[in-house]
Amino acid sequence: MKIALLGYGKMGKVIETIALNRGHEISLKVDKYSIDYDLSSVDVAINFSTPKSAVENISKALESNVPVISGTTGWLSELETIETLCNKKEGAFIYASNFSLGVNIFFELNKVLAKMMNNITDYNVVLEETHHTQKIDVPSGTAITLAEGVIENSNYNSWELAPAKDNEKLEINSKRYANIPGIHSVNYNSNIDEISIKHTSHNREGFALGAVVAAEWIIGKKGVYTMNDVLNIK
Repeated sequence: MKIALLGYGKMGKVIETIALNRGHEISLKVDKYSIDYDLSSVDVAINFSTPKSAVENISKALESNVPVISGTTGWLSELETIETLCNKKEGAFIYASNFSLGVNIFFELNKVLAKMMNNITDYNVVLEETHHTQKIDVPSGTAITLAEGVIENSNYNSWELAPAKDNEKLEINSKRYANIPGIHSVNYNSNIDEISIKHTSHNREGFALGAVVAAEWIIGKKGVYTMNDVLNIK
């Protein structure tokens, strides 16, 4: 499989290592200095560029009939536009706020727990995410996905960065420290006890592996997909 890396920062370099170890070829590397590039020789594109560059990179891949995987967060106000373009071009596209296989299982556990807790009114829910200081978006895309999973299965109507102003808003507490790949927890607190689920990333390899697995999976397909499709999670 010939891969284009759209974004060649820390994540791009880890993806490169894992892809090579799995027998693939990196045919193109696009970084912030790349003005124009040709995708005609690649089988799939993996985008981990900046939010500012993401829409342009993804659009170019779809216009070039190249399936594209994107893990960049912070640009989702234009996600619907990209999905429309994908369908118009009969292309293939996967966006995930987090490609880690473990995190995507965590997303599903979060939904199940939210359903179980929905009718128990004594608990207040707080999401917490901790990342390295270089992370641009606050809260993380992963935290937003977790919040959406709770909101879909509870009486909360939206999320808000801490401190939340009313009980109908789900609170997200974001922290930034050096050298932390990512920690996410969903905490149900009452006066009696606390129920928590937590995912801790030890390094970037889990994110990179999931992106490469998704790229392998999407070859030959058409449409807009999620990691649930890749992992066959119903």
